[in-house]
Amino acid sequence: MRMRLLFVKDFLDLIFPRNCELCTRALFDYEFCLCTICEGKLPITSYHLRATDNDLKDKLQGLTRVSRVLAFLKFTKNGKTQRLLHQLKYRNKPQVGYYLGKKYGQLLLKQDYSKSWDCIVPVPLHRMKLKRRGYNQSEEFAKGLAESLGIQIENILERIVATETQTKKSRLERMGNVEEVFQLKSSISVQNRNILLVDDVITTGATLCSSANVLLANGAKNVDLATIAAGGKI
Repeated sequence: MRMRLLFVKDFLDLIFPRNCELCTRALFDYEFCLCTICEGKLPITSYHLRATDNDLKDKLQGLTRVSRVLAFLKFTKNGKTQRLLHQLKYRNKPQVGYYLGKKYGQLLLKQDYSKSWDCIVPVPLHRMKLKRRGYNQSEEFAKGLAESLGIQIENILERIVATETQTKKSRLERMGNVEEVFQLKSSISVQNRNILLVDDVITTGATLCSSANVLLANGAKNVDLATIAAGGKI
């Protein structure tokens, strides 16, 4: 039976080769979606070491009341992080989000973050976009985090307005674009809960702030933010 499974795996690898999402080199069995070399070159930030006092949190002052703001990777134009986000969002590669979430979760676990939150909440996509893409990239990131940290995911937010793309909007335009976009699902309570709210990237923080404010307005005790990447200047 084992020989048969190995034969099937070898056959599938021949037909559908597994390659690194960055350098395209063929992956070994123990590698998931990045080769060991590319994984070692990821631009990992140190936000998890100073989550209550960093430039990301400073950018959100006056927009929301959150305790900690974290981001796994540094974003640079045409850099590794941008290429991974492109694969995740536009190339039907949800496994990239899961992989990055799992890696970041392992890093956070070393800093004892697993005791900080009652649940992980991904920023939702509108149902029309979710149908087109087939998955929510933020939820895939959340799945990896949840596995490493041993914390459950709760999809308790819903996006009730299909907003325009944020890519070319200014900070004020982005904030206005997501006002009253999210709501708590009916019959859900977040009273006195500590929540980790996650998204793929933080630039102006408009989407995360809007989502966090809904949770806080409904009685959440504390909301922290975590993203795959920290974007450019606001």
